[in-house]
Amino acid sequence: MAHIYLAMVDTPGLFACLIRRYLKQKYVHVVIGMDAQMREAYSYGRRNPHIPFFAGFEKEDRREILRAFPTADYMVCELECSVEQKENIQARLRQDYRRRFRSHYALLGLPFLVAGVPFYQDRHYTCSSYIAAVLSANQIEIAPKHFSLVTPRDFYLYPDKKIIFEGSLAQLVWAG
Repeated sequence: MAHIYLAMVDTPGLFACLIRRYLKQKYVHVVIGMDAQMREAYSYGRRNPHIPFFAGFEKEDRREILRAFPTADYMVCELECSVEQKENIQARLRQDYRRRFRSHYALLGLPFLVAGVPFYQDRHYTCSSYIAAVLSANQIEIAPKHFSLVTPRDFYLYPDKKIIFEGSLAQLVWAG
């Protein structure tokens, strides 16, 4: 067996506040990683942690995020998978990262998400819809619904995860 990692993130900001209010939970952003310390991790979110207006697929830089959001909290979870699943997921993440400027945050899809109507615009995702699509393509189903309707809440409620860290991003960065 192998493992992939998901980090559920609580960061400050207006957009995060709106999502938090909608989801009614602390963690409003999801990141997928290849290691428990989230050194190789990816998500759909801000291209630059300091600038909220430009979003898309990015490789996470924990230290840069810590500088932008010193009070950010993380919950890192471990999911079991086969070696082949992990290799396929990692290959997809790296491939998508090389093409990251061809993809964008699914802002247009947010009203459909709130309405519960599946909606997919080519190469446009939210943080949770992208990870759900990648995992689903590798036979890991987070929730029994279209990937465009998956939210951070579904990851939070996913029963087959093992919480391996919960605390401040500073603790995670300085621990590894």
